[in-house]
Amino acid sequence: MKLHDVMPRLGFGTYGRWNAEGIEAILCALEAGYRHLDTAQTYDTETEVGTALKQSGLARDEVFLTTKISTDNYGEGRLTPSLEESLVRLDVDQVDLTLLHWPSPNGTQPLAEYLEPLLEAQDSGLTRFVGVSNFTIALLDQARSIAGEGRIATNQVELNPFIQNKKLAKYCVDHGILVTCYQPIAHGRLGDDAVLVDMAERYNSSPEQLALAFELAKGYAAIPTSGKPERIVSNFSAQRLQLSPEDIALIETRDRNLRAIAPDWGPDWD
Repeated sequence: MKLHDVMPRLGFGTYGRWNAEGIEAILCALEAGYRHLDTAQTYDTETEVGTALKQSGLARDEVFLTTKISTDNYGEGRLTPSLEESLVRLDVDQVDLTLLHWPSPNGTQPLAEYLEPLLEAQDSGLTRFVGVSNFTIALLDQARSIAGEGRIATNQVELNPFIQNKKLAKYCVDHGILVTCYQPIAHGRLGDDAVLVDMAERYNSSPEQLALAFELAKGYAAIPTSGKPERIVSNFSAQRLQLSPEDIALIETRDRNLRAIAPDWGPDWD
């Protein structure tokens, strides 16, 4: 079975969804129909996700869970115990997808040192699928060489109409790696683009809904987030939009290579 066949393409990101308010937002997302929750060790929201899932009354197999390994846990002997701790916080026996959150800062560790333990965690049943996040083409080449063809299920990267990562996205599509978009609605900046605003009016939608519909039309997955119930519901309803090929092409012209997440210790971006 492939990730493409089982992971809901529109997920709910949980960065910033902390404490009781965070649990309420996650519950709102589940009530709206989301069946994919995305968290990470560094988000510090795994407990909230687990609590919301339990309170929702949904069966475990109804909700796809993604978490990500912090670079702090890439050291020898640390990755698997950290994932086991994530399972405790999530209150589940297995996650559906585990990602390496970033490549080793400044490339200080060889990729095999932290990818191989992740593959072992998959073999032992701690996670159904494995993938990466913020990986460049060069790093994906290395990862595929280490893991074997078809095992790196997704690459989660910053992608929205203002940074479309076209070269990297094409590489992923060509090699069967699902593109998952974080910051898929550009953190509210899309309303600054007159072309997107005009198009949104034509579709009786918001620029954010357009962005999500665009990403889904391209075959990507996307994980928007919000703490506001009306935004949570609005983002989920983006799936109703069917963009014309002409409008998809027009959105492609809005690419500004405007990256918002670029730590100085990050990789050399494509």
